[in-house]
Amino acid sequence: MRDKNQRIKSVKSHIAYRILVLAPTPFFSDRGCHVRIYEQTKILQKISPETSSGEVVIITYHIGKDIKGLQIERIPYIPWYKKYEAGPSLHKIGLDFLILLKSIQVAKSFKPTIIHSHLHEGAFIGSILSKLFKIPLIFDYQGSLSSELIQHGVKRGLKFIRFLERKIDNLPDVIFTNSNKAKRDLINDFKVSPAKIKIIHDCVDLKTFKRVETGLIPVLKKIGIPKGKKIIVYLGYLSDYQGIPLLLEAAKIVLKERRDIHFLILGYPRVDYYRERAKTLGLEESATFLGRISYFEAYKYLSLADVAVSPKLSRTEGNGKLLNYMAIGLPIVAFESKINYEILGDEGIYAKFSDPVSLAQKLLYALGRTTTYNRLKSFDSEEIGKKIIKEYKLLFRRLG
Repeated sequence: MRDKNQRIKSVKSHIAYRILVLAPTPFFSDRGCHVRIYEQTKILQKISPETSSGEVVIITYHIGKDIKGLQIERIPYIPWYKKYEAGPSLHKIGLDFLILLKSIQVAKSFKPTIIHSHLHEGAFIGSILSKLFKIPLIFDYQGSLSSELIQHGVKRGLKFIRFLERKIDNLPDVIFTNSNKAKRDLINDFKVSPAKIKIIHDCVDLKTFKRVETGLIPVLKKIGIPKGKKIIVYLGYLSDYQGIPLLLEAAKIVLKERRDIHFLILGYPRVDYYRERAKTLGLEESATFLGRISYFEAYKYLSLADVAVSPKLSRTEGNGKLLNYMAIGLPIVAFESKINYEILGDEGIYAKFSDPVSLAQKLLYALGRTTTYNRLKSFDSEEIGKKIIKEYKLLFRRLG
């Protein structure tokens, strides 16, 4: 601890924050945790915490989309690994070892003052770097590792994984998490000190991600939805734990009541699988699956919609897509959960958890309604960026 404190004092007087972001994932892949990393990085590059602008370098896998304006360092190319979707893979052990080697290489020249890690693999790698370079470690926690593996069908070794998860959760100097529910889980299930945990919500750039009214007819024609339809939109990862099967069941019920509705489903993977599932329910003429779309174009597709839906079933992960829906000004239907309520408050429309009939009823209720999200400003990326910088300063003050 003394070495780390001395390192902090030596950098504090003459430099702002040089942030090494550990992202052991194929960044950028137009999905949940990647959006959080992107929005945080973008705003941290703009904010001047002391006398000079913060610098951010992201260490990530060999695959993923490069984004103009971000400093991204990738591990060496591995030709046999091309997995963009979330979920476990034994290959990740080797890839994460390469993340560690790349991080050490970059840190020697970049000389970071903070390690900001994402995912449990990132927190573990970050703990090694923190000891090597005597700098503080932040873990950006987005949900339980063991719970995520269960959602992806893993059934063996969970007792050991949960033990390992608890050890990793207690390694960082500070944990950022995006909900009070996650904070309670860390305290109660993984015995993390409450003093270590700081709430940093997901964010959205309200200057760029906003509703557009013009130029939408070509987009509508491109995706083939007949003019005059009321559109219910879903944006995000396609999986059972995201509630896609329940959404399709609800769609069938909705369409029995109103034939002027069309479901626009944006996201990946398993697009063909869910398209076929929709076909077996008789939804082929009323549900369009566009597959993966660019996050930077998503606002255009959302601007076409009348209602947004998020049938996510996970009770431990955040739900960042709600912020994108809010930024467009769409009525939002989601299942009852503490995480959803923390974001939407009384302005959300809530269906009974895991109930497709209730979901259908609430979707019908939402059509034609308008919503003003008074709390949206607090989720703006600039506001969240200020909170992150404040926590950086408090960490340096505590350790220094």
